[in-house]
Amino acid sequence: MSTITPPPELVQQWWEESDQYQDDPKTYFDYVATEAAQWGADQELEACCEWLEDWVGNDSYAVPMRATRRPKPPSLKEQALAVLDDVSDRLDAAHENAIRRALEQLPDHE
Repeated sequence: MSTITPPPELVQQWWEESDQYQDDPKTYFDYVATEAAQWGADQELEACCEWLEDWVGNDSYAVPMRATRRPKPPSLKEQALAVLDDVSDRLDAAHENAIRRALEQLPDHE
């Protein structure tokens, strides 16, 4: 069994990034601990997905497992369309349609 230990350069990077919380020691240490835990979880997920791909011979199980365990947050476009759905009953149809058409024409970037 191998251990999951982040490289020293990455730990150093987390400490430097945590400087924004230096006035609150609890948050300062929590930031590094959270980054380390996420990194370790990501390493374990990738190891499991690679094992699945090798065992099955393709990525038919690994791809949905990654998508389920690390879902991507909705894009800004998706968020805006959801807000529009929430307030559509307060807009007249012409305004709602104009906003919806404009949002739907935007690219689907994250």
